[in-house]
Amino acid sequence: MQTAERLTKIPPYLFMELRKKIAKARADGVDVISLAIGDPVEPTPESIIDELCRTARDPENHRYPTDEEKGMLAFRQEIARWYNNRYGVTLEPATEVLGLIGSKEGCHHFVLACINPGDIVLMTDPGYPAYRASILMGGGEPWNVPILRKNGYLPAFEDIPTDVAKKAKGMFLNYPNNPTGACANREFLNRLVEFARSWDVAVCYDNPYSEILFEGQERISFLMAEGAKDVGVELNSLSKPFNMCGWRIGMAMGNRDLLAAISKVKENTDSGIFNPVQFAGIHALKNEVSSIGHMLDVYGFRRQMVLEALQKIGIRFDAPKGTFYLWVPVPEGMTSIEFTNRLFDKTAVVVAAGTAYGQYGEGFVRISLTVPNVRLKEAMERIIREFA
Repeated sequence: MQTAERLTKIPPYLFMELRKKIAKARADGVDVISLAIGDPVEPTPESIIDELCRTARDPENHRYPTDEEKGMLAFRQEIARWYNNRYGVTLEPATEVLGLIGSKEGCHHFVLACINPGDIVLMTDPGYPAYRASILMGGGEPWNVPILRKNGYLPAFEDIPTDVAKKAKGMFLNYPNNPTGACANREFLNRLVEFARSWDVAVCYDNPYSEILFEGQERISFLMAEGAKDVGVELNSLSKPFNMCGWRIGMAMGNRDLLAAISKVKENTDSGIFNPVQFAGIHALKNEVSSIGHMLDVYGFRRQMVLEALQKIGIRFDAPKGTFYLWVPVPEGMTSIEFTNRLFDKTAVVVAAGTAYGQYGEGFVRISLTVPNVRLKEAMERIIREFA
């Protein structure tokens, strides 16, 4: 049986490969500590779980979801209120907000909604690997925009060749950034809108780490920039702020024409988010803001623990202030893969090689803070023993 040729263009998904490697080592009796995957270990707040259980008992919610692929209006209204309260952004719930089964599917549907076969789609390098896969599955052509340490891991729009900008139809951006942890500022967002308008590029601003910020970093949304809704959409998710990764609930907001196109893709792809999950999402946005502050304290403690351990082995750097990842330069004289392999072979600690996120990830690894404190402490002690 023949499979689709498009699948041959897509490299193995990083996190699936890591999970297989970890599972094999553990089956062999190795005490592996994985710092490679960003999946919070703390539970979803109890009140959110209670709301899911309460609404799941109502037989009315066992039918197809309300408003199906768009998301129930009450959920979209709560998103609009959240964005107004947190970012000062005004959204029309009926036309400028769309419910998603997690922001990852929004990336895929963005491509299907606005990219034709052969169209160029810009994405950052290093960048989240799923963007490339979505572009390729949609028939687009990825074009890598370097984001470098010297530029604060922000793209230099002026360095994008004119012939590429003319052909580009879409662009993925993600700040706070996975994998680097870098954050954007308002001046950058204004330049992004100007670039998108100048070249008629649709922006997909993936913002699931918008609440995971440290040391006074300003909380911002792409939609805060004047004209943002004219040129693109922002994706977000309840996964990171409320420890709801497995619940698969997110949202797309912004340009109403682009959202209508994404909705058309969705109505022919899925039937929306289970109503009780949406009710739980409404409850989270209304009542669990304090849980975000608690998790920031947890991640801040772990972040400092890792930075202090790295200093003991001679790795010092100015860590960006967003996400629950650290983008760590490898020891001098080693490549990303060499450092990653040595860690795994000598300490049974798994980190993600920077090259998994693109060629400009060489010289770095990504460390996730989404592990229990005691396991993170053990991982750091193992690393210090090996490299100090």
